Amino acid sequence: MTVDLLAANAAFYAAFNAGDISAMDALWARSAPVACVHPNWNALEGREQVMESWRGILGNAEQPRVFVGAESAHELGDVGYVLCREIVAGSALATTNIFALEDGEWRIVHHHTSPVAI
Repeated sequence: MTVDLLAANAAFYAAFNAGDISAMDALWARSAPVACVHPNWNALEGREQVMESWRGILGNAEQPRVFVGAESAHELGDVGYVLCREIVAGSALATTNIFALEDGEWRIVHHHTSPVAI
């Protein structure tokens, strides 16, 4: 299952880098409550707010690519999380992506990214 969790995390970054809002929308949970903290943003709660933020980010033609590495996945029953490092426009970010099993698929319930010292 950890492989599936890492695959779900990879799909998140593939959707992000492709600017694909439909793929991004499909990755977020529909039953579980969701939240998101983008770098330097206030916390967003609820699917409507979270997806509105992604529409704005992915709709920005100037949005730089996100390079991800150092992923480690951890499962806790029907919940799992991936810790990773993002590099965006030369800046290092620490990230936690939390997933829940929904209809047999890992769906994102929380994305939190914050700057770190290199």
